[in-house]
Amino acid sequence: MALPSEPIQRRKLSTEVLDRLKVMITSGSLKPGDQMPSERELMERFGVGRPAIREAMQALSNMGLLAIQHGERARVTAPTPRALMGQVDDAAQIMLQTSPQSLGHLKEARIFFERGIVRQAAERASAKDIADLSRLIDTQRAALGQAETFIAADMRFHARIAAIPGNPIFEAVCEAMLGWLKEYHTDMLIWTGKERFTLAEHEHILRALSENDPAAAEAAMIVHLERSSALYVHQSAEEVEASKSATA
Repeated sequence: MALPSEPIQRRKLSTEVLDRLKVMITSGSLKPGDQMPSERELMERFGVGRPAIREAMQALSNMGLLAIQHGERARVTAPTPRALMGQVDDAAQIMLQTSPQSLGHLKEARIFFERGIVRQAAERASAKDIADLSRLIDTQRAALGQAETFIAADMRFHARIAAIPGNPIFEAVCEAMLGWLKEYHTDMLIWTGKERFTLAEHEHILRALSENDPAAAEAAMIVHLERSSALYVHQSAEEVEASKSATA
């Protein structure tokens, strides 16, 4: 029988510490809200130096499992879908900046995702949900000609729909995609008066939601997203910064 030939990999001390701390959290030895042991306690417990402890703790913080505040003992936090999605923000932005076709993939994924979400939202929308969405449309209407305010309300409208089914992952994914797309939103919306189309389309979506009509809600959302997808145009990092400076 042939013996395995792969060399044994030496692992960083901080990686070993990280794995042990994760076990403490996932096993329930440390629960959300609990304070972490002090750095000195962990150093003595694991037989490692301060740098390995700090690197492992920072990794846990980046994962959304630990809250680190200056001058206080770190605390265990419950991971949330929003925190988990936030971990990929930087990587997503780099992918979009360096790969023009990724923007098209993101727009396609958004349509696929939101058409399913709005169907569930139509089945479950309450009077409060409808009232909240109506107020967001009013905010947009009052912000005609004000690009930043209008677009921010637009994003909240879609995120609010994603919140209706009651699944926090839906809401977190929707917010993440909207945030990634925002960097590529052009002023074409304001320059050409297409903001009024957006208002009318949002009203059609709202009407279908208020009537608890999944098919009509999905059809209205598809029309809206397919038209508005042209407003998101790929730009290099330099073009994005130049655009920000020009509108500042």
